[in-house]
Amino acid sequence: MEDDNEFYDTISVNSFLPERRFKNYLSLSRNTVYRSIMDFDDGNNVELDNLEQTKVPTNRVVKTYDQWKNRRWRNFSSRDLSVDFVLAYDDQGKDADVEKRRIFEANLEANGLILEREENQRIHFIKIHVPREVLCRYAEILKLRLPIRDEEQCPASKENILTQLVTVIMGRCNVLLDPKKFPEKRNLLTAEFSKDKNYLFDFEDPNFFDTSVKITVISYILEREKFGDEDQDKGIKRLIAEGVYKAAYPLHDGDLHDRSSKRKLLLDEWASVSKCIKYQPIDDIKDYFGVKIALYFSWLGFYTHMLIPASIVGVMCLIYGAATLDSDTLSRDICSRNITMCPRCDKYCDYWNLQDGCTYAKIQHVIDNPATIFFAVFMSFWGALYLELWKRYSAEIAHRWGLTGFDLQAEPPRPEYLLRLANAKKKKLNVVTQLQEPVVPFWRVKLPSIILSFSIALFWTMIALVVVVGIVVYRMSYVTSDVLYGDKLSYKIYIVPVTAGLINLVCIVILNFIYNRLAEWLTEMELQRTQTEFDDSLTIKIYMFQFVNYYSCIFYIAFIKGKFVGYPAKYNRIFGYRQEECNPGGCLMELTIQLAIIMIGNQAVNTIIEMVIPLFLKMYKTFIITTGIEKAEKEEVALISCNQWTEDYKLSELESRSLFAEYLEMVLQYGFITIFVTAFPLAPLFALINNVLEMRLDAKKFIKYYRRPVPQRVKNIGVWYSILAIVGRISVASNAFIIAFSSHFIPRLVYELRVSGNHTEDGYLEHSLASFKTADFPIESAPINPSINPTVCRYTEYRNPYDITDETQKYKRPLIYWHILAARLAFIVVYQNLVSFVITIVQWMIPDVSRKLNDRIKREAYRTNEIIIHNETERAQQQKKNPRKNRDSMISSSTVYYDAINGDIGAEEELRRHKNSEFYDIE
Repeated sequence: MEDDNEFYDTISVNSFLPERRFKNYLSLSRNTVYRSIMDFDDGNNVELDNLEQTKVPTNRVVKTYDQWKNRRWRNFSSRDLSVDFVLAYDDQGKDADVEKRRIFEANLEANGLILEREENQRIHFIKIHVPREVLCRYAEILKLRLPIRDEEQCPASKENILTQLVTVIMGRCNVLLDPKKFPEKRNLLTAEFSKDKNYLFDFEDPNFFDTSVKITVISYILEREKFGDEDQDKGIKRLIAEGVYKAAYPLHDGDLHDRSSKRKLLLDEWASVSKCIKYQPIDDIKDYFGVKIALYFSWLGFYTHMLIPASIVGVMCLIYGAATLDSDTLSRDICSRNITMCPRCDKYCDYWNLQDGCTYAKIQHVIDNPATIFFAVFMSFWGALYLELWKRYSAEIAHRWGLTGFDLQAEPPRPEYLLRLANAKKKKLNVVTQLQEPVVPFWRVKLPSIILSFSIALFWTMIALVVVVGIVVYRMSYVTSDVLYGDKLSYKIYIVPVTAGLINLVCIVILNFIYNRLAEWLTEMELQRTQTEFDDSLTIKIYMFQFVNYYSCIFYIAFIKGKFVGYPAKYNRIFGYRQEECNPGGCLMELTIQLAIIMIGNQAVNTIIEMVIPLFLKMYKTFIITTGIEKAEKEEVALISCNQWTEDYKLSELESRSLFAEYLEMVLQYGFITIFVTAFPLAPLFALINNVLEMRLDAKKFIKYYRRPVPQRVKNIGVWYSILAIVGRISVASNAFIIAFSSHFIPRLVYELRVSGNHTEDGYLEHSLASFKTADFPIESAPINPSINPTVCRYTEYRNPYDITDETQKYKRPLIYWHILAARLAFIVVYQNLVSFVITIVQWMIPDVSRKLNDRIKREAYRTNEIIIHNETERAQQQKKNPRKNRDSMISSSTVYYDAINGDIGAEEELRRHKNSEFYDIE
């Protein structure tokens, strides 16, 4: 041990000590670092900052910690092979689990994977490396599109003047990525990989199969290998579910402090909130996390950028409302007129003065003004433009990522699908993959399953609606309750908002918890073939339920509350309770408050939860692993982080449905800013602020707190696009109804055109309030102890006055009410048709695939065909010159076959020794 001051890649010295002396001592592997960091300063005079950071080959002596780390942090211990995937399991287990692992790992090795076992800690690891020949075989099976050789590179498309101007402006605003850190990716020709066309692909390139391809291939093998005799004994997911393995995951390319890793680069340049104004490195995200996650961030970034003009227009509408406040006749009359209003509830409510709603009326005008109509039309146009531009942009990135032509039939079936149909007798040829697959009888099995599934989903949606109705009835019952208003100074006045909110919250949480699990079970029952089809079906069910959960209260305020109240002599009641009324200014202000609370509060809570929960999970898992607390035996030792797989084991698993919650949150937000944007013009602005932070916080969450996911190929955002399109159509009708029935726009317009002599709004307030004689109050509705005793009170309705000549028409609907109703319905028809026409024009003018991209696709297809034809022609000519004959070879016993692909080091020397070997053709 004369070289004790140096670090060698050897077995720890302490492992040589007698075993009986250190009975519980854990012998460490060749990866063990057996010097503490403090020892560097004790006699060695080694500066940590000056340690070499270069990798060293396996045949050199390793003297520094960083050299050792770079060499063994992500590699096999016994040979210089990279670790592409890791399986983890506990050292304690049943004999049956051990046998399952043995069979499973033997099948993996039989498939060509290289395994190395590390069993020196409490958690044992199986390190997996995928050789090139296995990559070639499964890249062809998975129909992966890979870069091909092309000496004549396709010329880059020229940018027009507008694009160049935007690029210059973006550069001046410092939003472009640093080209030194994120160099622009060269556009490469790609084709479906085929071993028969080896001339197409550059096998000699060491990075031909990148890390994402390696992870994809290993994951596919792990999902299909058997571990038992039964047909359903297959797949790593089931082994993890049964506890045979604790985890299966690919590795991050370095820790959070390794500046040479892409993980650290993405953390600093993408996941940092300080970089929120910069573009996202989408191509690098795709290379690291896969297409599915990269497409989510592409969509979120595109959506966030599209919110900028919507936010500007919304703020301008509010500024216009505030600037015209002094000239608004309605709010001025409400604040200046002394008008006695009828009580808001039966018996226990008093008469009140209209001037009490002065502030309410002013805020109402800021929201409800002529600019609101323009903003509603603009947002409908914006929604159509956003969807069309996204289709155009997604087609471009799908082509850039080699997803052009990707079809669901090329996607392999789900392991769960194959397991459930393991005993199926009927099979069908997949016309794309040319493989026999089990088939589900459509009329006898699949259609009834889908009908039953969606029927149960609809039933639970109605339950959520019934809960909302029950809460509304609860609120109405307390409004007229002696318990509340009998003691006005009591704390009981807070019972309605507090208890109703708590009941609503508890019901939403319980229903969501039950329904999310029920939806998964129902979707499994449908026997969806691929993971994409499964996710789409599940998405529709859960979104349908969430739509009712989140929007039902808002729809109630916008379209029901205060619309069917009746009049003081005859109130319309539900279960004997009088309905809630709107203020004289309408329910739009209350709708705005409700929207602001739900939208802003929900976004804030989700953002906090998304960051806090992964952080606590990581802290908790790190604690139980490092302390060994998850094991009952006291002699168990803690897990030492001495390589990348032990570091990543402490992270949380990123489940296949992890993006579902992210998409759902954004799509619900999209509903808030389109369906109800008329009532809350600031919704796009708050959504913009939230998304800027959400994008970076989600990125940080994926990089820091989760294991690296298995890349998944998807062509687009799936069923979420269809949901966004449906929400856009609903928003057109919703905004039309809100403007027509919750706003004063139509009544004011009819008053100016049909009633007012000078065609102004003067006298509109008096016109919109009906008169009621207090003596006509029924006994059950009249106030018991009023502070004043007026003979007449006013209420917000269009009804005939009490002193009308014809007694039969007393408190009936006047003709002007029907004129206003007809104008409202006509406005809805005109608005919907006008906006739909504009949306159709937008969709027609913007093609899904740009002409430039279409030309590029044709050019690349032409170049690919030319390369294939050229190489096939050369091959045919070569075979014609040197025709192959059927022959037997008489080879000496010393003949050596040189493997040019594997590059056997000793082959050339062996050939020289046997250079006298001769070959004879026997015709």
